Amino acid sequence: MTEMKIALSIEEAADYTGIGRNTLRKLVEWNKLPVLKVGRKVLIKKDILELFMTVNEGRDLRDKGNVKAVTRKAVV
Repeated sequence: MTEMKIALSIEEAADYTGIGRNTLRKLVEWNKLPVLKVGRKVLIKKDILELFMTVNEGRDLRDKGNVKAVTRKAVV
């Protein structure tokens, strides 16, 4: 059976999106991209990645001031 992941590691997200690993790490550090941290592992949900790419289409992701943050409203 093929495994369908809903969240990806930084490395997997880089392969999935074509965005470099270091750029993804910076986006997480700048709080532009929400993540789930499990110990040292950082996971990014696929739907959030796709939303992030849509919102930031045409923007330089290496420029902190130019990148729009995406958020997910938590259900408590």
